[in-house]
Amino acid sequence: METEIFKLLIAVLGAVYFMLPAYVANLSGLAFGGGTPVDGGRECKDGRRLIGNGVTWKGLQNGTIIGTLVGAVLGIIGTFYGDLNVLTGGIIDLHVYGSLIGGLILGFLMAFGALLGDAVGSFLKRRIGLERGAPAPFMDQLDFVVGALVLSLLVVRISWSFFIIIALLSLFLHLGSNTFAYLIGIKDVWY
Repeated sequence: METEIFKLLIAVLGAVYFMLPAYVANLSGLAFGGGTPVDGGRECKDGRRLIGNGVTWKGLQNGTIIGTLVGAVLGIIGTFYGDLNVLTGGIIDLHVYGSLIGGLILGFLMAFGALLGDAVGSFLKRRIGLERGAPAPFMDQLDFVVGALVLSLLVVRISWSFFIIIALLSLFLHLGSNTFAYLIGIKDVWY
């Protein structure tokens, strides 16, 4: 029993480590965003905004850069500490974080993918008639995760079990970080 709990804990820590570029990019897009929205204020044929004011060029740029830099740091760590696969309990191969170049590539894919996923989530919310800030359970918490993981598949293979661990972990981390951002005044809603 203790061995299974330990393996799960290691897999959760590995998931956090693997997802750091996406998590940091998602937070950085919010913290260092603002300004001109990516959709430029354009509307779709349905009369609703294409994406909305929440996804900005500044946030996309800064989030992607900062998330990519996090990937580079993970690549440097991997260069010095070698095989980090123990962090995932064998569920995923982290060899891609074994070099600066690998870390940069995966960091970029995950950071840009997270922000792209968030933009797609905003687009879908507008299409179903939800305004910015309106809750869309699970979509609000997982759109960036799906975007990051889809683009990361260009360089890594992810098992369904690791995906489920990442999704469940991200639900809790996203709600916690959004609640914190709301409490310090950088988000309008807690979810």
